[in-house]
Amino acid sequence: MGRQLLVFVKNDCPRCPAAKALGEKLRREGQMVRQFDVETADGLAEASFYGVMATPTLIVVDEDEEVVASWRGNVPPEDELLARL
Repeated sequence: MGRQLLVFVKNDCPRCPAAKALGEKLRREGQMVRQFDVETADGLAEASFYGVMATPTLIVVDEDEEVVASWRGNVPPEDELLARL
């Protein structure tokens, strides 16, 4: 499966639209991206598992679902994120 990007967002977050857009761009380019709305039960469960306390949070995980890199409360530059994927 390889590495994947997890994107945690919520509706009233001012930085989340940029995180969503970056996730969608990477998905269109062939990256494995999963987005979670922390205001839903499933999203909150995933957020709890990864210790997400701020939005947006972007987490890169490996094939064993181990965290490789994370950005909490901000959106990283695309090149920095791609270097971890």
